[in-house]
Amino acid sequence: MSEVCRNGRPRDIELVPTRTRKFGCVSSYSQEEVKYMERNRREKEGGVLSTVAELFDLPADVVAGLPHLEMVGSRQLYLEHHTGILAYSEEQIDANTTAGVLRVRGQRLTLLAMTGEELRIGGRIDAVEWVR
Repeated sequence: MSEVCRNGRPRDIELVPTRTRKFGCVSSYSQEEVKYMERNRREKEGGVLSTVAELFDLPADVVAGLPHLEMVGSRQLYLEHHTGILAYSEEQIDANTTAGVLRVRGQRLTLLAMTGEELRIGGRIDAVEWVR
């Protein structure tokens, strides 16, 4: 005798007992239902990018293309994954990124190096902020 699924179709696959959080009772889900619920949980927690990052043991920010900042004291700032310079002066440099505009304020600011994705700023850096 086969069991019937919630959708009314006969169930002929192995059941996995699970405990519901709300009521503490034990109910059974098929392997397919458990996989579907796990996939939905992963998508809610970070989607495909976090799954790929986890699978290949890569940092999630690298996979997502998020900006990466490094500061060397208050004299140099290194930025990866920028998409261009919006404003440039000796007191302020605005760099566009996928996460928003990064504003660097200071004195005698200069672009030491710039490529399509990397940027190095030198000078006396007083403040770094995200402009939304």
